[in-house]
Amino acid sequence: MNLTDSALLNSYSLYALYSAMAVYALAFIAFAIDLARRSSAVGAIEADLVEADAAPSAVSAASAGSTLTLKRPVLSRISARMDNDAALPYGRSSSLRVGVALTVLAWALHLAATIMRGFAADRVPWANMYEFAMTGTLLIMTVFLIVLTRSDLRFLGTFVTGLVLVLLGVAALQFYVEVAPLPPALQSAWLVIHVFVASLATGMFALGFALSAVQLLQFRRENHVAEATTASSGPIASALRLRFLATLPSSATLENLAYRINIIGFILWTFTLMAGSIWAEQAWGRYWGWDTKEVWTFIIWVIYAGYIHARATRGWRGSRSAWLAIIGFSAVMFNFGIVNVFFKGLHAYSGL
Repeated sequence: MNLTDSALLNSYSLYALYSAMAVYALAFIAFAIDLARRSSAVGAIEADLVEADAAPSAVSAASAGSTLTLKRPVLSRISARMDNDAALPYGRSSSLRVGVALTVLAWALHLAATIMRGFAADRVPWANMYEFAMTGTLLIMTVFLIVLTRSDLRFLGTFVTGLVLVLLGVAALQFYVEVAPLPPALQSAWLVIHVFVASLATGMFALGFALSAVQLLQFRRENHVAEATTASSGPIASALRLRFLATLPSSATLENLAYRINIIGFILWTFTLMAGSIWAEQAWGRYWGWDTKEVWTFIIWVIYAGYIHARATRGWRGSRSAWLAIIGFSAVMFNFGIVNVFFKGLHAYSGL
């Protein structure tokens, strides 16, 4: 491909990427509106039940923003009604349908941008930070959309579209480089295998991170509700914050989903580590050299291995397992955003 055609394709890739970012932003708004509607619906349920049981001895509320105090029977009924999925039918939510449709459209534009960048470079499009961010976020969104066909995780739409939008914005503004030929060490079939599997594992870890973060919020809400319902009366303002959580699966369900997804990510990351060692032997004549990137890849593997082991054999359930998953994904982001840019070594292929 001549330089003119390459430059033209790269321009089209940029236009498609910016268009995808705009549509992702609209999808983010649609998902956020859905969460707001969930909160409003739960608030209406609370108001109905409180009004039905209102009495001087049961309810005392001052002006807006004051602490609400309810007796145990009223709060128990609110909790039961809030946790009843049949009372909160969001499967037909127009905001969710619009959010998913916009996400699919943005994904298609994102895919087109990635493919055109690859054709413009005449190679796989993940040889530098900009291209890796483009491909990595595409795979994060691909994993999310595939999982949606098996489990209704649309409530994560705000987080996933927001994360992808931020990462693409940083990539486009800070990591963008023109199309350039591959360094000798990257001219290998292992570039396709190693980096693709690493990106796919990152997509799994991102979804597991999102589930773990929501799990922590849900676990806290459940504890507050349990404490408030066991008392004869008392303030429950903290139990009723982030009302949309009442419409989401329980913390135990979220934890199980995160665990299964992180296991898949861990298997892929294990292959990433092994494939990287084989590639290192071909490129540099050794399987392991304690390069900064290699060390951090291994640290991430150890964190997730500890997460799986602790949860399976040590009974680390609830908030402790969630925090381990969050720490693991934070290490993945540190490896991508800090190690690649600020640490020099044999893996310094950021292109910056």
